[in-house]
Amino acid sequence: MALGRSYTIPCPTTFRDRVATLARRQGVSVADLVRAVQLLVPEGLLARIPDPGEPGATDRENVQLKTGPSKDRRMRRKPRLQVRLTGDHAVADIRRALRLALDLAEGGLSLRLEPTGTADLLALHQEEVERLKLTVQALAFEPLEADIRSRSEALYVLGFPPWATPDQRQLRARFRALATIYHPDNPTGDTIRMAQLNAAIAFLTRG
Repeated sequence: MALGRSYTIPCPTTFRDRVATLARRQGVSVADLVRAVQLLVPEGLLARIPDPGEPGATDRENVQLKTGPSKDRRMRRKPRLQVRLTGDHAVADIRRALRLALDLAEGGLSLRLEPTGTADLLALHQEEVERLKLTVQALAFEPLEADIRSRSEALYVLGFPPWATPDQRQLRARFRALATIYHPDNPTGDTIRMAQLNAAIAFLTRG
């Protein structure tokens, strides 16, 4: 089994923190997020996703070296992510994949699968549909064990942090984006998550 190559990905602090939060929330590694997007996005399409870019000139983090001749020395460096992937990848493409993962998870982008027109062609693409399901599951929120009982739980289901104060337009836009993925009529549908989305939007918009 290939061990892969370790990549250092310089990126803005806010972007790094959002990616780390998403990976932690889903119980996966940052590399898992990259791999999920690579399974999802057709070849060549990733290049059309805007690159979040490197950190600005003043965006630096303080670190303390833990090994080597300079152990315990403090230094300032660009904020970064570390990922281990098999194959050769451009750093910019890894950042693009992570941006797409964030857009999917935070409701900035939705997916729609359309029939190709014949049963034979749909059968040929069944494997791709299964890959898409796995990708959506990797990026999906973890369903709550009980009914929604608080504003923070409702915000979590819709992909907002607990301190967020989205307006009605933002709430409904996020709901529509996520419903596109989780509606049971879709190949990526999930009845439990769709039910919690309905409960969350009802909790947050009831007057």
